[in-house]
Amino acid sequence: MKKYLIYCVVAIAISACSKENKSYEATSDATAANLEVSDTTLTEKIIKTADMRFRVKEVQKTKEKLADLVKAEGGTLAEFSIQSNVERFEKVGYSADSLLELTSYRVEGLVVAKVPSEKLDAFTNKVAGMAVFVDHQSMKMDDQSISYLANKLKNQNRVEAVAQLNKHADKKSNNVETALSLKDDYIDKKIENMSIDSRVKYSDIRLNFYQDNTVKKLVVGNDNLADYGPGFFRRLGLNIQNGWVIFKEFILIISNLWMLMILILAGYFVFRYYRKKRKSAIAA
Repeated sequence: MKKYLIYCVVAIAISACSKENKSYEATSDATAANLEVSDTTLTEKIIKTADMRFRVKEVQKTKEKLADLVKAEGGTLAEFSIQSNVERFEKVGYSADSLLELTSYRVEGLVVAKVPSEKLDAFTNKVAGMAVFVDHQSMKMDDQSISYLANKLKNQNRVEAVAQLNKHADKKSNNVETALSLKDDYIDKKIENMSIDSRVKYSDIRLNFYQDNTVKKLVVGNDNLADYGPGFFRRLGLNIQNGWVIFKEFILIISNLWMLMILILAGYFVFRYYRKKRKSAIAA
């Protein structure tokens, strides 16, 4: 009797395993079928970027017009800046106590915006119409269709792998960590595809513009201290007075050297004496 009971238990276990294998095979076949269908579906994902540099009459007004144009086209202004670069600087005499400051500078502007991709061509044409002269204009297209599809298929694999791990969570202790890692990867790929969708919908455009050099004139105080000195006649009188002081100081210095002067005079007379004596001896 026990023998027959054992046979029944073994038969039931084999039947259950067979059903589980068939269920797994059916799931695998369905997954493969879904992947094959997804592989044939390639959605076009083209990212457009544009860049322009051009000369305008006035940078500030152009910046305001560009901001209005971006808003009118349904885009957003991501960044803007205006700066002045000094090309040449010089100060020239203007009056006795002032100078004329001359500054030659160039004003440059930068606008970075996001514009709906379908309106990018029309937008760049309108911007070119604002320019006095276009230095350069370019547009780049980056096809992210394959990367987008790869992320999508990898996410499908992750979802199925997490489902299998959750189904057999009691069989392995590291299933939780593995499932969390797969879920994190899934989120990363999902966000990457969301970023691609956003960049496909809105194109980035970078606009550099500038105006002709401007000369700024400004009268400023003379900071050269030498120019604040007295006039010629005043300086002449001061120099004469200073010369007399120097002469008196020279006399005082000589008076301190009276002993040296006496020795010089004595030496001079001794030299003359011996010279005359020598001449007399030669004449005799």
